[in-house]
Amino acid sequence: MALSWNEIKDRALHFSKEWADTSNEDADAKPFLDAFFEVFGVPRKKIGTFEHKVKKINDADGYIDLLWKGTILIEMKSRGKNLDRAFEQAKDYALGLKAHELPKYILVSDFYNFRLYDTEEKTTSTFQLPDFVNHVQLFGFISGYQKKTYKEQDPANIKAAELMGKLHDRLEEIGYTGHSLEVYLVRILFCLFAEDTTIFDKQQFQDFIEQRTAVDGSDLAARIQELFQVLNTPKERRFKNLDEQLADFPYVNGKLFEEILPTASFDTKMRQALLDCCYIDWSLISPAIFGSMFQSVMNPKERRNLGAHYTSETNILKLIKPLFLDELWSEFHNIKDNKNKLPEFHKKLSTLKFLDPACGCGNFLVITYRELRLLELEILRAQYKNQLATSIEQIIWLDVDQVYGIEYEEFPARIAEVAMWLMDHQMNMQISQEFGQYFVRLPLKKSAKIVHGNALQTDWEDVVEKKDLNFILGNPPFIGYAWQSQNQKNDMASVFSDIKGSGVLDYVSAWYLKSAKYIQETKIKVAFVSTNSISQGEQPAILWQTLISVYNIFIHFAHRTFSWSNEAKGNAAVHVVIIGFANFDINKKLLFEYENIKGEPHEIIVSNINPYLVAAKNVFIQKRTVPICNVPGINRGSDAIDDGNLLLSKEEKDLLCKESPEVEKYVHPFLMGREFLNNIPRYCLWFKNAELSTLRNSPKLYERINKVKEFRQKSQRIQTLKAAQFPSLFGEERQPDSDYLAIPKVSSENRVYIPIGFCDKNIICGDKLFYLPNANSFHFGIITSKMHMVWVKNTCGRMKSDYSYSNTIVYNNFPWPENPAENQVKNIEEKAQKVLDVRLAFPNSSLADLYDPLTMPPALVKAHIDLDKAVDQAYRSQPFTSEAKRMEFLFELYEKYTADLFTKEKKKKKSQI
Repeated sequence: MALSWNEIKDRALHFSKEWADTSNEDADAKPFLDAFFEVFGVPRKKIGTFEHKVKKINDADGYIDLLWKGTILIEMKSRGKNLDRAFEQAKDYALGLKAHELPKYILVSDFYNFRLYDTEEKTTSTFQLPDFVNHVQLFGFISGYQKKTYKEQDPANIKAAELMGKLHDRLEEIGYTGHSLEVYLVRILFCLFAEDTTIFDKQQFQDFIEQRTAVDGSDLAARIQELFQVLNTPKERRFKNLDEQLADFPYVNGKLFEEILPTASFDTKMRQALLDCCYIDWSLISPAIFGSMFQSVMNPKERRNLGAHYTSETNILKLIKPLFLDELWSEFHNIKDNKNKLPEFHKKLSTLKFLDPACGCGNFLVITYRELRLLELEILRAQYKNQLATSIEQIIWLDVDQVYGIEYEEFPARIAEVAMWLMDHQMNMQISQEFGQYFVRLPLKKSAKIVHGNALQTDWEDVVEKKDLNFILGNPPFIGYAWQSQNQKNDMASVFSDIKGSGVLDYVSAWYLKSAKYIQETKIKVAFVSTNSISQGEQPAILWQTLISVYNIFIHFAHRTFSWSNEAKGNAAVHVVIIGFANFDINKKLLFEYENIKGEPHEIIVSNINPYLVAAKNVFIQKRTVPICNVPGINRGSDAIDDGNLLLSKEEKDLLCKESPEVEKYVHPFLMGREFLNNIPRYCLWFKNAELSTLRNSPKLYERINKVKEFRQKSQRIQTLKAAQFPSLFGEERQPDSDYLAIPKVSSENRVYIPIGFCDKNIICGDKLFYLPNANSFHFGIITSKMHMVWVKNTCGRMKSDYSYSNTIVYNNFPWPENPAENQVKNIEEKAQKVLDVRLAFPNSSLADLYDPLTMPPALVKAHIDLDKAVDQAYRSQPFTSEAKRMEFLFELYEKYTADLFTKEKKKKKSQI
């Protein structure tokens, strides 16, 4: 298993310090490179050879300092030597290598300056020894990480969307709205694309507007209406005396211009807005963003209700590459020199079929089709190398009818069809340029099959028979159960039927189950972008136990949580996962891990990916009311349910005690998660066992208590209505009788450790805190350890990206050390106390200050590191080399503990019979 990036960085820092003072006399490439490769946990001897002999161009012998065949060539020079010459020397050496030995990377160094050249990407990275720690990701391939990069978004898409937004707004202002406006804009967009991509003559649409309409826009709507009719009419059926410019437009067909729309109305500004759209070069705009443009002009609330999500090309590629594209390219490279196998592979490509059952405006399908066409182009290049193709029309076998979609709204469905035609045309133009023959598919004859309907209520076999389908992909809507409409809840119920606990699942999970049912006994592969909640908290045990145990589903690849955002205006980042699965198993599975959720992933080959997207056995962590280990039970703090009337700020507390001094003994410090973490003073009125006379004789108190009663009486919740009978008490009272250990329910994902701490029993614990009564320093040490944090990170739910701690899922299922020795317990207690002592040295700092990853005091960092080592030793003597290893160990321990519990419960039942 590869080292984690944190471990690699620690080694890199040590390496830099160790070799910082190297002089020319001490410079020896062998120990230097041995130490360099040890940074990445790989012994140099296993991968490369020193002084690799090679024949140079002049037939003289050369010696490469280190060669890892097929991966990296390293040339070392003395301190201060010219690296340009070293690089030229390395390239000369490479020319003497065999094809399979050619390196992907060339590294030259003088023991202080480093220059890494990527021979495939043609990029160079330079840095110096002290800055090595910030560049270790460049060498991830040494540890088995493969850095994946994807195409950047074109800013022209954003400008185009904004201009179309302005035109939309002006049309809407004059009263041209609804379905007519939407279809109108789709047609305008088609014309804008068409004149810049050779469907029309260059600037044909722009010239028509500028030369055939008045500057004030008074006749523009009528002329556009006339154009739409012409585009829908075959040339032989057009009027003989038609305006020459109109007559020159081609017949489009495809039903795009078939519907008769109400005539719009334009003025000077609106005409100019349309011309501004014409002035953009639409050949630079990706048809994949064709539909997404409308995001900036649709109502955000409607988008959420209709489940319309727009995914960037970058994230689409993250899905389709491991789903099918990488494998197809690999197959092509294996047969590209075999003229007999190329047609067979080409035929296979032309028969592949794809379904997006929540296709929106077709982004996934468009990018999928584009990538397939690019591969087809490479096939044709290889097949017709050094010879002329007789007819482009006969050698292009891929067409838009290979893709299928289901979309809830009709408007995006029609956009998806148009976007597919536009992408098809762009790819035809690319092949035309390659072979020197112009080819355009007009009039349009084939189209993508995009069905307007509810995917969860539609029989997918009616869209495409599963015997013909190869891949299902997309970005179904993710909506938490609390946000689902009644119709969406009905959809969930129809898909999940009587599956216990499914009511808490995210809406996207229905696509997983429906896909699992559809692909039974097939080789169809599926991949979806989804909210990360389906692999965290309570959802995996419900969803994935059904998928794996009932429908025999295997996860083939997965991107762990990353931040998804796209170029659409105002789009907030969402934390998502990508999961690829099928009804059959494979040996090598791909797990994409993110050191930074906003960065690029690193690919690791694993034998299994479990529902928590961890390289470990399949386990299902169920909700539990008691811990699986013999440790103190955990509980949630008290909930006032008071509309704020039993809670006090410091100012309110001071004023109340001044006006009614007899109340002061009932005022207690009160903590929720925010107050606990940030040392914010807050108080509550705690009237448990209070004297009734005190409550009745204080008008201020009496008024507050009465408001609590009124508030609770308005509730529809039975428990709250019952609590209205006791308005002076908290609605849900769970205050411990002893001092306790407090754990915030929500904590930032940026913290290395969730800040926890001991509290006095007189401090009222609110419901945004969990507490352990009668906890000691051993319990504190385990819960604040790296082992526990790794468990939290992989099993807890999230509030956005922040940790949402859980008693029933996280704590009660956490595997504590198995029978730790007395000296191990004592060691943990001592190291835990050290953490608490260091905190006391910063009396003016809150827990949020102390555990901020950027400002965490070095003494506290060291105390935690020492504590982590003590906790690790209680689990096993062998160190954990990575987070993945920790999780694998914890899952195995969890399996053991829960199997023992099952055995004990079984024996208990037998004894009761």
